[in-house]
Amino acid sequence: MTLVPSDCHIFAFSADAPPAATVPDGAVVELETADCFAGQAKGAGGALTEVDWERINPATGPVYVEGARPGDVLAVTVERIEVTGDGVMAVSPAFGVLADRIAATAFTAVPIVDGRALLPGGVAWPVRPMVGVLGVTPAGEPVPTGTPGPHGGNLDTRLVGEGATLLLPVFVPGALLAAGDLHALMGDGEVCGTGLEVAGRVRLRLAVRRDLRLEGPVVATADAVAAVASAATLDEAATLATRQMADLLAALAGLDHAAATMLMSAVGELAVCQVVDPLKTARFGMPREALAALEVGPDLRRC
Repeated sequence: MTLVPSDCHIFAFSADAPPAATVPDGAVVELETADCFAGQAKGAGGALTEVDWERINPATGPVYVEGARPGDVLAVTVERIEVTGDGVMAVSPAFGVLADRIAATAFTAVPIVDGRALLPGGVAWPVRPMVGVLGVTPAGEPVPTGTPGPHGGNLDTRLVGEGATLLLPVFVPGALLAAGDLHALMGDGEVCGTGLEVAGRVRLRLAVRRDLRLEGPVVATADAVAAVASAATLDEAATLATRQMADLLAALAGLDHAAATMLMSAVGELAVCQVVDPLKTARFGMPREALAALEVGPDLRRC
């Protein structure tokens, strides 16, 4: 297993970034990650402080995967997420759905005790770790790690937790994968602009697939498979995710547009991932049971 320390990180997915590690197809890598504030929110003595907003969402990597070529799909299975220390959250009049109700930027330390986060209001909630930033490098101009897109990146999709596989289209040789922005907890929408931000380690199994063609990220869990899409508005993201799932059903199950649309309307789930990043993200999920009936489930499970 290859370990990449958190000091090997990027703030933009760029084809010019030198690899922090090179691994073979099928390798397991462990990435040590800083929190989304790059540790800045905890100053001397642990006091919460202002941060440099130009140094947000460091992603550990990039990792060059041997054999990955443009047009392939990189299957990234999240085998383990280890949360390190307590978490931190922030509110600001500059971001978040309720930004107009916030007087000033403020950071709040959130203790994690015995696997439960001690949240504001005295609510103790079981942690559910997930990866906020997980992506490959797009072709063309660099893309900040805080921005989601067809390459993945800052998807902030809470399905991307332990046991999930994120399928990403490959755009550059070696894929150049990076990950960071771990959350101990995050609700759909991430409405305040942060989840419960934590440092930690994430263990990933990487596999190159040439039997799939994808336009954007697809996340597969034990219960469902979801197309994930990002766009300037939530309406556009929702439409794009829905279209991509319909295309996937057509490609893998041979359904025509009418059949796919009716099936998706009957048993599918259109959901919000996040509404606070530079682009909004939505997902359209299909239950594994329905995909198995179409003989699609095993194909997507083989990652």
